[in-house]
Amino acid sequence: MNHDHPATIDVTLGARSYPVWIGRGLLADSARWRERLRGRHVLVISNTTVAPLYLERVARGLDGLAWASFLIEDGEAHKSFANVERALAALAALGATRDACVIALGGGVVGDLAGFSAACWMRGIDFIQMPTTLLAMVDSSVGGKTGVNLPAGKNLVGAFHQPRAVVADIDTLATLPDREYRAGLAEVIKGAAIGDEPFFAWLETRAGALAARDDDAVAEAIARKVRYKAGVVARDETEQGERALLNLGHTFGHALETAGRYTTLLHGEGVAVGMLLAARLSERLGMSAAADTVRLRRLLETTGLPTAVPAGLDPEHLLALMRLDKKNTAGTLRLILWRGIGQAEIVAGVDEADVLAVLREATASP
Repeated sequence: MNHDHPATIDVTLGARSYPVWIGRGLLADSARWRERLRGRHVLVISNTTVAPLYLERVARGLDGLAWASFLIEDGEAHKSFANVERALAALAALGATRDACVIALGGGVVGDLAGFSAACWMRGIDFIQMPTTLLAMVDSSVGGKTGVNLPAGKNLVGAFHQPRAVVADIDTLATLPDREYRAGLAEVIKGAAIGDEPFFAWLETRAGALAARDDDAVAEAIARKVRYKAGVVARDETEQGERALLNLGHTFGHALETAGRYTTLLHGEGVAVGMLLAARLSERLGMSAAADTVRLRRLLETTGLPTAVPAGLDPEHLLALMRLDKKNTAGTLRLILWRGIGQAEIVAGVDEADVLAVLREATASP
């Protein structure tokens, strides 16, 4: 990727289409993103880790506007209704009108919470995603899914609310801890596993470079994953069909996250383990070959992602949490499984006994 010219990928949704810019130095390049602001009020929502590092770069581009910042603590546990209420109070204090804009500067938690707050204020105002984690760049910042967690489960409350632009400044990844970086790779691998076998094969050949955080490999992986996701979102914005495939590993993964009270596993780590469980279940149901499960496990391991269910989790409790997933229809589990790499599909009416067997096997002490 040319470092001087960012990649531009358009999410085409008619009047609500928007660009995703991927490149270096983009936060400071306010000439590019400021034209997406329609009014004079801006609330920058960030967290206490990211703001000290990057808020100043964004602030320089807000000169002459009435703006304020609202910071939350770092972590999934802070993606809560209490913080939405505080964000809305900050918009009120700013006197934000209907043409105001919320800027989300941070990872997936900040993006989801800021987007949801923007969707709620006066029934919906603009927001711009400025993702600072790999996971947010390749996944959560693109496509307009916003929401917050409840103690009962992850993302049970939310709205579809598309951003006005996504500004993915790769320079921000320099301060991303290794564990968070690897969690982002899980979402890259997920996209390839769902619908792009050639991309999966490319990831296998570049796994070492990606694990070592090679700039060019990372930039290309981000662009390829965003291009894939932008196509899916354009075809199925509100998840009536194809977009549900992007939840590969998520029903298992969300249950693991919820069981750990959002403190044991990062979202990307939950997705990594969840994808492997989905692959094992597919194999058990005779849908896919063992060789595909092995390829997935090997790629996850090479990139340093977990492949085992955390110790001490109860299979029956995990199954109960999976029942509450948004993809289910009453009475049976509806899961995203696969027929092999690049061939994910929605499978309705999955027998809970099969799911339980896979969970029991995965939680058994070695």
